[in-house]
Amino acid sequence: MTARIGNKDQAQHRSKQEKRETKRANVVREQAKQAAARAKYRNQVKGRPPMDLSANPAV
Repeated sequence: MTARIGNKDQAQHRSKQEKRETKRANVVREQAKQAAARAKYRNQVKGRPPMDLSANPAV
């Protein structure tokens, strides 16, 4: 449940601009998460266990 101010929820007191900024920030945050996930699994073959990138066999 959201915090209440009198008989109204806090969200009802937010301005349109503040709501737009919040939505915009959420979209940007979600895009960053998706980009990180794509980069993490970019070269993976489906069905194989993840590659261990920390091992360095060339040494």
